[in-house]
Amino acid sequence: MISQIDAICKNSRKLEKQYAAALAKVHPAFRKGAINLLHYLALRYQDIRGLQDKLGFLGVSRLGRAESHVMASLFAVREILTRFANAKPLDNVTPIVSFKQGKKLLRNNTSALLGKKLKGSKARIMVTLPAEAAENKALVFDLVAAGMSCARINCAHDDEEIWRAMISNIKRARRKTGRNCKICMDLGGPKLRTGAMRLGPQVMHLQPQRDLFGHVISPARVWLATSDIQPPAETDAFLPLSRNGSNHVEKGDKIRFTDARGKHCTLVVDELHPNGRWVNCFESAYVATGTELRRDNDNAVVARVGELPAVEQSLTLKIGDTLVLHAEAIPGEPAQFDAEGNLLQPAHISCTLPEVFQYVKAGEPILLDDGKIEGVIRSASAESLQVEITYAKEEGAKLRADKGINLPESDLQLPGLTDKDKEDLKFIAKHADVVSLSFVNGPQDIIALLKALKKLRAKLGLIVKIETQRGFRNLPAILLAAMRTHPVGVMIARGDLAIEAGWRNLAGLQEEILWLCEAAHLPIIWATQVLETLAKKGIPSRAEISDAAMAQQAEGVMLNKGPHILETVRMLDDILKSMEAYHQKKAPMLPALKATGDLRFKSGKY
Repeated sequence: MISQIDAICKNSRKLEKQYAAALAKVHPAFRKGAINLLHYLALRYQDIRGLQDKLGFLGVSRLGRAESHVMASLFAVREILTRFANAKPLDNVTPIVSFKQGKKLLRNNTSALLGKKLKGSKARIMVTLPAEAAENKALVFDLVAAGMSCARINCAHDDEEIWRAMISNIKRARRKTGRNCKICMDLGGPKLRTGAMRLGPQVMHLQPQRDLFGHVISPARVWLATSDIQPPAETDAFLPLSRNGSNHVEKGDKIRFTDARGKHCTLVVDELHPNGRWVNCFESAYVATGTELRRDNDNAVVARVGELPAVEQSLTLKIGDTLVLHAEAIPGEPAQFDAEGNLLQPAHISCTLPEVFQYVKAGEPILLDDGKIEGVIRSASAESLQVEITYAKEEGAKLRADKGINLPESDLQLPGLTDKDKEDLKFIAKHADVVSLSFVNGPQDIIALLKALKKLRAKLGLIVKIETQRGFRNLPAILLAAMRTHPVGVMIARGDLAIEAGWRNLAGLQEEILWLCEAAHLPIIWATQVLETLAKKGIPSRAEISDAAMAQQAEGVMLNKGPHILETVRMLDDILKSMEAYHQKKAPMLPALKATGDLRFKSGKY
């Protein structure tokens, strides 16, 4: 066992020499963390479970919590083993990071990136702001007051005007609460998505709510007015009128029309408004642009329905179907069949980054719409990919525009910064505290961002998002490159990472990311679908509560937007506070049990 430990120490020194050039470029605040990361790689280069078992039999540390202070752990274990074996101890050895230093360095780096922790909780809470946060000052104030430590603005959505308004509201909330909520802006990165679909017909479906027997329990509530007058309240549908003749109908009047199927339908005027009318529809109806609305009592034309938005089309894909992904930016279309059901043309849709086609090979897998549809590339060229669908729902899965495309086994050579990212970075450099880099595949992506920030003379914190297989495989090199600046953290983007690596592999991957980042003394942000059902629907699932509790292993937790986000922040804060007594990073802690019932110690006896 002593020989095994000495071999690990020897390999650690070799790695230090091998990566001397990389270590020389590391920011001074990260020097010890970078060296400790190399030591951890030497420790984990081989399978040490046999050594761990032997150490456990002796009641000695099994090195299972050595991440943040590798040499200190190895030296301590070796010292104990020399006493057992009556061997010679090491002379004058001082570890680069002591037990206390490892924890302190991680705490300091976390505070520098995500701000100081709130009283009673270790983990910081990051919240993705909705567009509503640009106008709703009270929402932003309440989020900060409830425990939001970092506000995330996703640059893949909205625009600079909305971002600027959000930032103004964050700063206002900081002044009022006295809390230092960090502003993090997320670069979209080279995300592969499906292109546009051919527009469908201009038709709107009016649909009342029905019970299990088909009886109407609530009519469709429809707003009738000219297109420039928006509904004054929540509505099921808005029928814009070419001219406002609805003022000639009164409450209780009936308006008749013939829908797109030739069915005779009726609208009942429910409420009068100076600029329009609220009407109820008690039957299913398909209203098209140009539909005539007639008053029931005299059959006079009240108005015609104006321009309706075109229905978003989709492709329905089943197992065995062929899908063509093409470089040309033409609208996608469903498969075309003749009268006998013979295929004339397979379904097709464009790709937002067709330059990836040159890196794709036949036989490689492809996943669409967050893994809901799977396929295999049957042929590939610079112009198109022929995909055979291998997995979809039995009745067929719908694929729409702007849905994610993943090529987990393709060696894609994409730039870390897109043209849009470079433009967004100019705004971010002036207004944000932290920038997040998406879809990091290798150290070259980090270096490109650092060069762009240097050119802009910007000093920002950096969050590296790991969401691809290549990014995971290259994680040590990515961390060393990122540690050239300070502060730095890593986000485990579990959504895309699970799609890329497969759901069954996600748990193991996130464990390794947690290990490596703790070894480098870098804070982790636990992201994707944390309490998502609660945020969207107001009631959490049991699995979500367990998942949120597991987030205690990280220094930060990210929540996505939803109508119940404020309640979600409060619940997450409560969960993290309650779990702090049970876990310290990945190590279980042992507070007094609560499940002892009436069993108590009395005078040394049960």
